Amino acid sequence: MTEMKTSLSPKDIEAFEPAEKVGLVASINPQGLPHISLITSIQGNSPTQVTLGEFCKGKSKEYIQKNSDIGFLIMTLDKKMWRGKARWTHLKKEGPEFEKYNDIPMFRYNTYFGINTVHYLDLIEISHGQALPMFQIALAAILTKIAKSGAKTHHQGRILKPFAEKIFNGLDSLKFISYIAEDGFPVIFPVIQCQAADSRRLSFSSFAYKDDLYAIPKNAPVAVFSMTMGMEDVLIRGRFNGFKRVRFLEMGSIDIDWVYNSMPPCHGQIYPELELTPVVNF
Repeated sequence: MTEMKTSLSPKDIEAFEPAEKVGLVASINPQGLPHISLITSIQGNSPTQVTLGEFCKGKSKEYIQKNSDIGFLIMTLDKKMWRGKARWTHLKKEGPEFEKYNDIPMFRYNTYFGINTVHYLDLIEISHGQALPMFQIALAAILTKIAKSGAKTHHQGRILKPFAEKIFNGLDSLKFISYIAEDGFPVIFPVIQCQAADSRRLSFSSFAYKDDLYAIPKNAPVAVFSMTMGMEDVLIRGRFNGFKRVRFLEMGSIDIDWVYNSMPPCHGQIYPELELTPVVNF
């Protein structure tokens, strides 16, 4: 069980300052389903407060204002990771935090956009910074690659586009899973070994993050976010099928029912496909 604390240390706050990190926010949409967004601007503002800098309009900022309970994950370039929970309280479009964000080189010298809004969240709990278990992750990825073809759906209709399927199957891609826990907060943690068995199902070995994976209720709706180091990413949602033996290996799987393009500048649903509508307002 991961040990949790209720405040950020000065070293935590310092570690979160660089824009060059993985910052993920797990929120809950109006239908009560998990959603994951890449928000590298997440920072510790004080021992008990977290901030998010908004520079493009995605779904997560809309969702957290309607359901304020979030989960978050921060991973720094040295592969150290923190996981926590927080509660959105308010936003501002000016003030010291706004100015601090826009002094960061990534936003200060950006030709197209800077930080336009700062979101404030009360910290509920956070883990101590821990190194990724690279040996377990690497072995789990190899085991998944060996067994995943045995988890195919054999359904002809394609859900994941070839580009998205390639992102999930990249052994150097990062993947993270989220579900809604009994306390109402989204939980988020790595599932880097996750790969596409085919375009309709994700599969993964339980060798890495076994306790966290076992905590997901069978048939629970889950979201999985996959990203490459080239900042290509895709988000899916589906039902967790639980674990079973596939080619003598214990494998979990998710049947995909929704796909979302998370990459700016044009966020949007990919599957189920939406009908095109004409633009009438310019």
